[in-house]
Amino acid sequence: MITRVDRLEFAQRWKREIVHTSYVPLARADIVQHLADCVDRLIGELTGASPPGAALDVGAELVQIHFTNPEVLSRTLRLFAADLPALVPGLRRDRLFTALGDLAAGFAGRLREQTFDEQEVIKQAVLHARDAAEEALRASEARFRAVFTASALGIAVVTRDGVIEEVNAAMTRIFRRAEADLVGAAVFELVDDEWLDALTDVVTELAAGDAGHGFLETRFTASDGAHVWTRLSASLVRDAGGEPGYLVLLYEDITDRHMLQEQFRRQATHDPLTGLANRTQLQTSLDEALERTHPGRRVGLCYFDLDGFKAVNDSLGHPIGDRLLRQVAQRLEVVTQDEGALAARMGGDEFVVLVPDSQGATAVVDLVERLLREITRPVLIGSHELSASASVGIVEREVDGTDADALLRDADITLYRAKRDGRAQWVLFDPERNAAARHRFWLSAALPAALDQNELFVEYEPVQRLETGKLVAVCANVRWDHEEFGELGADRFVEVAEETGLITRLGSWVLEQVCRHAARWAERLGDDAPVAAVNLSVRHCRDPELVADVQGILRRTGLPPRSLALCLPERALFDHQGDPVDTLEIFAEMGIRLVVYEFGGDYRGVGRLRHLPLSGIRIDGPHLDRLAEPTDPDPLDEHLVRCAVGAAQLMDFPVIAGGVRTELQARRLREFGVSLVQGPYAGELASALEIEQIVAASR
Repeated sequence: MITRVDRLEFAQRWKREIVHTSYVPLARADIVQHLADCVDRLIGELTGASPPGAALDVGAELVQIHFTNPEVLSRTLRLFAADLPALVPGLRRDRLFTALGDLAAGFAGRLREQTFDEQEVIKQAVLHARDAAEEALRASEARFRAVFTASALGIAVVTRDGVIEEVNAAMTRIFRRAEADLVGAAVFELVDDEWLDALTDVVTELAAGDAGHGFLETRFTASDGAHVWTRLSASLVRDAGGEPGYLVLLYEDITDRHMLQEQFRRQATHDPLTGLANRTQLQTSLDEALERTHPGRRVGLCYFDLDGFKAVNDSLGHPIGDRLLRQVAQRLEVVTQDEGALAARMGGDEFVVLVPDSQGATAVVDLVERLLREITRPVLIGSHELSASASVGIVEREVDGTDADALLRDADITLYRAKRDGRAQWVLFDPERNAAARHRFWLSAALPAALDQNELFVEYEPVQRLETGKLVAVCANVRWDHEEFGELGADRFVEVAEETGLITRLGSWVLEQVCRHAARWAERLGDDAPVAAVNLSVRHCRDPELVADVQGILRRTGLPPRSLALCLPERALFDHQGDPVDTLEIFAEMGIRLVVYEFGGDYRGVGRLRHLPLSGIRIDGPHLDRLAEPTDPDPLDEHLVRCAVGAAQLMDFPVIAGGVRTELQARRLREFGVSLVQGPYAGELASALEIEQIVAASR
C-alpha cells in the first residue's frame, strides 16, 4: 500500500534534487505540493488507477512551473528510475520505462511550445515599441512646452559653456531678476562664491558628456541682500548623433525649508538632559569621519552602558538618577574634548565616544580606561554618595571599507559581550565571534518559518548490534534545507533553538515525524522494524506537557510504544529543575524505551541511575574517539571507557557507543562489553525510505 506520506516524502526528495537547477517563482512549500501532485498522477498511471497520458502531463507541468533547465529532466529520470520501484511494489520495468519516456516527451514538447510562444511575444513587442516611439516623439515637444511654462520649478536652458538661452517665469521669481537680465547671463552668476567651484565642476562634467545628471544645493544673494537657497538638478541633453548638446537646469527654491532645518538642527543635535551630543549629532559626526578615507586613517567607537543604573532609579528615584547621568556625561565630555573625541548620549544610561582619528586600538583602550576611572570616582548627590561603573564595547578599525551602521552594530554586539563578562569590563571587537553571533541570530529568526514551511526533514543514523551486525535501531537526526545556507546539520541550529525556547516545538515536530516513519516501518517490516530513537534536550525534558505530547503523537501515528526510544541527557535527570522519576515511570509503563546519553558527566548522579527504568546507556566523547587510532590506545582513555562501560554493566544496562568510525574501534569496544554502536561504522545517515530498503534487503 502506497500512503500519502510516502508520496509526500518522495516529492520532498525530488524537490531537493531539482530545486537548485532553475529559478522557480514559488515558495518551497508550493513547489513540494506541485511535485506531490505530479507523483500522484504518475503513480496512478503506473498502477493503472489513472488513464494513460499522466506522464506526458507531468513532463509538461515541470516546464509550466519554470523547471526548464535540461538538468531537471536528467535528474528526474535518474531519481524515478532508481527509487520508484521501491515506492511502487510490483512495478513492471517496461511500464516504468514507457512512462519515463512519455515524461521526457512531455517535457521536450512543452519546452518547444514555450520557446515558440516567447519568440512571438518578442516580435509583437518590437512592433509595438516602434509605434510607441513614433508617437512619443510627436508628443514630447508639446509636453516639454507645457511643463516649461507651468512648472513651479525654475527651468533654464543653458549652453555647454554655461550661458543661459531660455528661462521660464518661475526662474525670474526665484532669483528676483527679469527675464531679460537672465537670458544671455552666465549660470555661474547665480551662486555665491563659496558654491562657484562646485557648480563649475557639475557643469563641466555634464558638458563633457562624463555624466548625465548632477545635483547641488546652492545659495544666491539677491540684490536686496536676501539669501536664496536652491536645490539644483542639472541634466545633459544629447543631439541626434549622441554628442553633448545643451543643459537643462531645474531650480527648486528651498529657502524656507533650509531656514527651518537650520533651526531644528540647532535644537535637535544635543541631548536636553546632559548637554552632550545626541544620537543625531553622533550619526552626522560618524558619517563625516568615515567620508575622510585617507590611506591608513582609523576610527574608534566605544559603546558605554552604566552597570546597575536601573537600581539607582528604582531605589533613589528618577531625579537622583538624572543627576547621576549628568555627572557621568560631564566627566565623559571633559576627557574626550582633550582627546579630540566626541561624547554622545544614545538614550537611557547608554553613551558613545567617537574617536574620529584613532591612533590604534591601544590608544583607544587607554582612553576607555581613563574614562572608566573618571566614571567610577564617587559623586555626592544630595545626601547620597554614589559610585557608577560601566561596561564598554570597543571597535577600532581602518576607515576604508567601514560604514556607520556596521560600526554601531559591532560596538553594540561587543558591549553585550562585555556585560556578559561582568561589571566594569571592556571588550575589544572580535570579527570571528561577531560573525558567529550574527549567524546565530539569523538562524534563530528564520527557524519558526522553517518549521511552518517544511524546510526541515529527518534522517536516521543506524544503530548496529556488534554480535550479529544487524541494524536494530536508528537515531533521528533533524536537518534543515536552508534556502541561503544550504543543508544544515542539527549541530548548526539545535543549540540556537535551545537558547531561544524553540527547542520544545522543534522536539515535538521531530517526534511526530519519527513516529510516522516508524509506524510505517512497523507496518511493512513487522518484527524486523528498527526501534526509532529521538534525542530530547534538557529544556524539552523539563516541559510539563511532554508526557501528554508523546501520548498524543503515538495515538495519532499508531506507533506501538515499544518501537520508540527516548534518549535523555544525564544532566537533565538530576539538575534540581524538577524530579523526572515520575515522568520516566509513566513512559516505562507505556512500553517506551528510555536511554541516557552524555553518561558520566556528573559522577554524583551515576548511582541514582540504577533506580530509574532505563533500557540502556549511551557513551561518547573524546576518550571513545581516540580508541579509533591504529596505535595502542592511551591507557587513560582505555581506563575511562572501561569505567563507564563497567558502571553501566553493574547497573545491568546495555551500552551503546556513539561516533564509532572504524573496525578497530568497534572491536576494542566489543572487548570492553559494548553491545550496540552507532556512527559511520554502523552506517551513514539515511532517509526513512532508505532505512526501510536497507532492512528489507538484509532479511
